[in-house]
Amino acid sequence: MNSNLKIRKIQNQDLDFVYKAICELENEILDFEVFETIFNENISNPKNLYLIAENENEGLGFISFHTQNLLHHCGVVGEIQEFFIHQNYRGKGVGRLLINEIKNFADQNNLKSIEVTTNKKRVENVAIYENLGFTLSHNKFTIYRNH
Repeated sequence: MNSNLKIRKIQNQDLDFVYKAICELENEILDFEVFETIFNENISNPKNLYLIAENENEGLGFISFHTQNLLHHCGVVGEIQEFFIHQNYRGKGVGRLLINEIKNFADQNNLKSIEVTTNKKRVENVAIYENLGFTLSHNKFTIYRNH
């Protein structure tokens, strides 16, 4: 792994990198103005942790992590919402570094658990998350709303 790699909190100037990454993840062009509004709201919320991995100002990947206080856990839990590594840097430990930062944040903030959901179409992600220490513990059900 390149020694110039650094992980820092995402800031407003990272919008374009994150936008392109999520469009790639979702395989669609998302409404930029709506995206920008949500991005700015989410990165300014102290309950969230948004991190970018970069190498000489080039984005390699990012992770978004939201925490909330839940009754059934009797405490705070965190959920990874988005997790993206640029295809040229996959399998090189960048994702593990981002996850480790999330684990440190969870320890410091006494979180009960760290959760992540992955689309069933992304079969390869099951092995990736298990390799990072996650357990396949829940089924998630969705109702899609057409607007």
